[in-house]
Amino acid sequence: MARLAEIGADPGDDEETRLRKALLVLLTILIWPISIVWATLFVVLGSWTGVFAAIYFAISVASIALFARTRNTSVLLRIQLLDILISPTISMAPLGGFLGSGAVGLWGLLAPLGALVFSGVRSGVRWYLAFVALFLGSGIVGSLVGAVAPVPVWFANVILALNVVVGGTVFFTLLAIFAKQRLDAMTALKSEHERAESLLLNILPGSIAERLKASPTTIADQFTAASVLFADVVDFTPRAEHLPPAEVVGLLDRLFSHFDTLAERYDLEKIKTIGDAYMVAAGVPTSRPDHAQALANLALDMASCMAPGGEVGDLELQLRIGINSGPVVAGVIGRKKFLYDLWGDAVNIASRMESAGTPGRIQITAATRDLLEDAFVCERRGTISVKGKGEMETWYLVGKRATSAEPRTTFEAAPAPAP
Repeated sequence: MARLAEIGADPGDDEETRLRKALLVLLTILIWPISIVWATLFVVLGSWTGVFAAIYFAISVASIALFARTRNTSVLLRIQLLDILISPTISMAPLGGFLGSGAVGLWGLLAPLGALVFSGVRSGVRWYLAFVALFLGSGIVGSLVGAVAPVPVWFANVILALNVVVGGTVFFTLLAIFAKQRLDAMTALKSEHERAESLLLNILPGSIAERLKASPTTIADQFTAASVLFADVVDFTPRAEHLPPAEVVGLLDRLFSHFDTLAERYDLEKIKTIGDAYMVAAGVPTSRPDHAQALANLALDMASCMAPGGEVGDLELQLRIGINSGPVVAGVIGRKKFLYDLWGDAVNIASRMESAGTPGRIQITAATRDLLEDAFVCERRGTISVKGKGEMETWYLVGKRATSAEPRTTFEAAPAPAP
């Protein structure tokens, strides 16, 4: 197939075009020895109708030579379809019709089958109608006029058997190729669909993706209770200035990939990354009563993995983490690059908790602290000035509160300057 693909090859052809060209040339060449044998047998037995097979062979060879020069696949296909449609079919007339010809006209079926494989259904139907008209016309004329170039009865029977067996093999091969192409196309389509689904689920939450596929309208939801976390790498920009681009991306990829794993562990929704900042939410797009607790667990794990000996402690980075709880609006924006995002005062305050926080500490609002008080240890920081909100009381999330079944676990932060 690789060698055949070189006939009529064009440097600009894609893989599918090269394959179709090679397949067309292969099928053409496969019929050559059959046509030569048919022509020889008929002539040897005294029937000049063998000349039709010889003419077919000559035209077919000439068309391949033309194709090698012009690289025009459509011209080669039309010549081959006309050649195989006319040459064997009209030979039925001088042989005495349907029975006397030994069903040699069946070879004309290759024309509609070839059109079906290489040009599509509509072309295949047109060529099939042409075959039916020519086959019936030649057979009827031969039956009415009688054999003007007869062959022995025994040979007609042999030819009938050979035409059915050899022709049937060629027809089956064509159909098998067509079925294989269809299966490959369906497999490729399924693979692309699964890939598209995977990419969509990497961009949007599963439930949001399903809603968007079902009805591509604006998606906007109100959640009365949710928690939002922002985490930012401390002094990352100055450090990144002295690193190669690949190392900068690799460092953030490793860090945020680990955060993704932690978020998935607690069934939380990663919203986005903004430079060296990471945003995740709980209680969206599906409401949950433990949204603050789930996000607190994530924050403690994020801080723990950054500490010396943690999963990404060797990166020697520090985080500022801020959390707030309250009502939010969630929805999808954009038409070409979808983004599931959150809006509202609760989101803005969560961002301020991070930006006004302390390196290595988890700063939370009073609203979040009230939701965590029974299960987590919180340390009062005091009041801080928050842009757009004035003075706000904030707390540090320290760790889980000890229970009878679970020892107390806290996150010990590195010494930090007083607020």
